[in-house]
Amino acid sequence: MRFRFGALAVLLAVAAPVVAQDRAADVQTAFRRAQHLKHGINASQWFAQENSYSAARTDRYTDAADIALMAKLGFDHVRLSIDAVPLEQDPLDADGLNADFVGRLDRAVDTMLGDGLAVEIDLHPEESYKQKLRNDDSQVDRLTALWRKLAGHYANRDPERVFFEIMNEPWGIDSYRWAGIEARVAVAIRQVAPRHTIIAAGTNNSDIPDLLALEPLADGNVVYTFHFYEPHEFTHQGASWGAPWWIYTHSIPYPATAGSIQDSSMQELLKELPQGADRYQLEDYFLDGWDAHHIRLLMDEAAAWAHEKNVPLICNEFGAYREHSDPTSRANWIRDVRTALEADGIGWSMWDYRGGFGVVTKRDGQPAQVDELVVKALGLTAR
Repeated sequence: MRFRFGALAVLLAVAAPVVAQDRAADVQTAFRRAQHLKHGINASQWFAQENSYSAARTDRYTDAADIALMAKLGFDHVRLSIDAVPLEQDPLDADGLNADFVGRLDRAVDTMLGDGLAVEIDLHPEESYKQKLRNDDSQVDRLTALWRKLAGHYANRDPERVFFEIMNEPWGIDSYRWAGIEARVAVAIRQVAPRHTIIAAGTNNSDIPDLLALEPLADGNVVYTFHFYEPHEFTHQGASWGAPWWIYTHSIPYPATAGSIQDSSMQELLKELPQGADRYQLEDYFLDGWDAHHIRLLMDEAAAWAHEKNVPLICNEFGAYREHSDPTSRANWIRDVRTALEADGIGWSMWDYRGGFGVVTKRDGQPAQVDELVVKALGLTAR
């Protein structure tokens, strides 16, 4: 027994540096591939976040002309949001995925690759799907099995330009449980797609505090991401979801100054808020003096985490709801977030292409109209 133990110790001692070297090489691969994710756009409400995924709808919502426009505007990658449920519905193909739905996904992915865009395959399930993950281990089994099928299906696409994002914003899942889920899914992906790069995030809204609580996976070929919508008082003004009082707000300026709160227009806006606590939160936005410097300091925290952990980092969601915001203020905020990210060497994906936060406006089946203010704020150079 002593000999066997000694032999095992020798084997472990020899293997440890090899494992460390392999992980170091994988980390370098992830850093190199993250260079394909510098200036991206989210293709939202297309294959996710909707009640219907019929071919009639998806074919007209975003089409080949839209993808060509994304590339022409200077984006280098697309984050493609995909709902989990329609992937699993009958009839299934040889990979165990819905044949019709995944066939349309394939056309979208291959068109993006053909136009020179990298693609983030983003699993973007509805809230009910995430709720089951909070305490139902069978749902974890389901998620793991789905990713094994999905990653296996796309394992033959270019590993330099196709990325697998484990899940969008795992809201309400305990951080320790999410760490275990994410690690398990990463292993499943790696079993069927050994060369591809994984994208991982913290739990809840995957914002900066969630990132800072995250420990990197054992797998080295991983890019980490976070989302940024701070301050929500500005970016979600007029929104009908989230805090109930947001729907009453409009034309909130950015940058914010303490002096602005004395403006008569702001005083009238405050009167529209139903509760004193709501008025306090909006007042706090001005008193906090949100500006480019404020945003840069927050981005520095995310960048410091990535530097300490020696991992590549991107921000694959940021944006401001446009329906009730002043266009110039919205462009100012987008510019300040984008320049802060770039100053820290963090690649980005704006939310979104044609939705409520969009870089274009479009009616189904008609050509998109580009918001030139936003394009300029993003610092894009048309190809």
